[in-house]
Amino acid sequence: MDWCPARSIGSLGKGYDEAGVENVTVKTALFTGTQNGLRIKTWGRPSEAFVKGVVFEHAVMQNVQNPIIIDQNYCNGNRGCPHQSSGVKISEVTYSDIHGSSATQVAVKLLCSPSNPCTGIGLQDIKLTYGNMPAESSCEHADGSASGYVVPPSCL
Repeated sequence: MDWCPARSIGSLGKGYDEAGVENVTVKTALFTGTQNGLRIKTWGRPSEAFVKGVVFEHAVMQNVQNPIIIDQNYCNGNRGCPHQSSGVKISEVTYSDIHGSSATQVAVKLLCSPSNPCTGIGLQDIKLTYGNMPAESSCEHADGSASGYVVPPSCL
């Protein structure tokens, strides 16, 4: 396995006129004891930025707090963006062949913007466990599909 130091796409949307991110592939990565695994993070403020055409594949998680996470509610210190919705448009993001263990019960968190819901999210061949208990998924304002073996069960 290759070591992957850059695993997050973020902090997009801090400024209104930011450019977007598209056509990114992250593959063959190992995460051990990290806070986040495969992450997309955007500020909870108005923006014209976007994330499109991202593929995360062949990743192994070992005791990771947030193995799969989209967080569109980021607001450092709750200054400058309280109660605002992210304007960053997230679409066409695929997670494929992701397996291993989560350090928390919610292994898949797709927390998208109410004003710009995530679309085209794909989960394929996911197997994430949480100790001896079932792992869970949590989705807010996310739309997409699941195929193949997906554990925890998809909330899409």
